[in-house]
Amino acid sequence: MPTPVKILYDAVTALNRFIFQAASLLMFLIVPVMLFAVVSRYVFNSPSTWAMELATLIFGPYFLLAGPNLLHERGHVSLDLVQHAVGAGARRVLEIINYPIIIAFCVILLFYAVPFAWQAFEYGETSYSSWNPPIWPVKLFIPVALVLLGLQAAVEWLRVLFDPTAVTGPHADDEVAI
Repeated sequence: MPTPVKILYDAVTALNRFIFQAASLLMFLIVPVMLFAVVSRYVFNSPSTWAMELATLIFGPYFLLAGPNLLHERGHVSLDLVQHAVGAGARRVLEIINYPIIIAFCVILLFYAVPFAWQAFEYGETSYSSWNPPIWPVKLFIPVALVLLGLQAAVEWLRVLFDPTAVTGPHADDEVAI
């Protein structure tokens, strides 16, 4: 792999790994909030009006910011049956086709997500529940996550293009002939 591509790949992957690790700290907020909701409801028979909504609002950014790292870790749903049935060369071709589709998906969603998030910010959008917290900060994570996912897909695509041995999945050590 050419040095500039390797540097870019390492930088984007490190950024997404750092963001995921930082976002995973949100679980230290979600768990106590959920515990409070359950205890207040079932032990004290006094359900909270805010705990479940807060947990949902915290989980949104966690979920969105985990996606790019999950793409790098190959944690997304894939067609394992197809990957088991084909050799490394065919898997490489599938990856070469797959990553531009992911990038296009991110670009299309970004086209709609940016105005969606901006409008929520401009209006100071809230949840309109009895607690009524602002939800525009959560919506701002949507375009951010799409950019990060698109960048990770782009560098993964470059990795597959420039490193024929970078095939993943079953039989990854098979010889690649393209």
